[in-house]
Amino acid sequence: MFGQSGQVGRALQASQAQVAIQSLSRAEADFEDPEHCARHVLKTDADAIIIAAAYTQVDQAEKEEPKALMINAQTPGAIARAAAERDLPVVHISTDYVFDGQGHAPYATDHPVAPLGAYGRTKQAGEAMVRASGATHAVLRTSWVFSQYGNNFVKTMLRLGAERDAINVVADQLGGPTPASSIADACINVARQLIDDKRQSGTYHFSGEPDVSWADFARAIFARAGMSCAVNDIATADYPTAVRRPLNSRLDNRATLDTFGIARPNWAHALDAVLDARDGT
Repeated sequence: MFGQSGQVGRALQASQAQVAIQSLSRAEADFEDPEHCARHVLKTDADAIIIAAAYTQVDQAEKEEPKALMINAQTPGAIARAAAERDLPVVHISTDYVFDGQGHAPYATDHPVAPLGAYGRTKQAGEAMVRASGATHAVLRTSWVFSQYGNNFVKTMLRLGAERDAINVVADQLGGPTPASSIADACINVARQLIDDKRQSGTYHFSGEPDVSWADFARAIFARAGMSCAVNDIATADYPTAVRRPLNSRLDNRATLDTFGIARPNWAHALDAVLDARDGT
């Protein structure tokens, strides 16, 4: 598994699934050196490869697109080509940011991609390179990842909720918050099934349910955490960022359910677990 220190990587290491996870740190597998990472695959005794490493700084990617392209596309491509040589399946985590966020319906896996910025472009390129590698693969797009690890929306809201009486949160972006723990379990499940059936190779979506706005997600976080911080709805236009965010991040998960039998996780249940972990229980 590549991506030891990220949210999904840490969740993979903490997974209760009955499987041995071999994780590589950033020092062991430099994602700015594609061939170095590929060599790990060529000598591994693993049965499948999970790529959980990524450049995820959406705004900073505009200034560092070559670096983001290396980490999000060229290195995953090299890893997948090496996996193809070894006949190892690859699960590659991607993002809703490959879409432009237009419309209101959940995005199907075959909907045309149209990223709004460098981060989305580099993730789109990574998808294409994994598909072109010849490896048995699952490109697994997800959205709004949260966990007790690293930096994410839930942890930001908990910090702000403890500091303020009220905050402004965007209410016109909608999507499915997705627990990193559920993504980790899905990756393991998908990898196992790809080992047994290469015909399942393809692109899939995996996001939490129900779909909500960021503002409503914030309200749920405060309610479950017992915080009294009020949430004021604002429009995306009132919260300018260097890169436009998709207004519609809803993902159609039916192919993942039909092919692998993996249903959308309920983010509220996982949120409780994250809050319990924060409290040390």
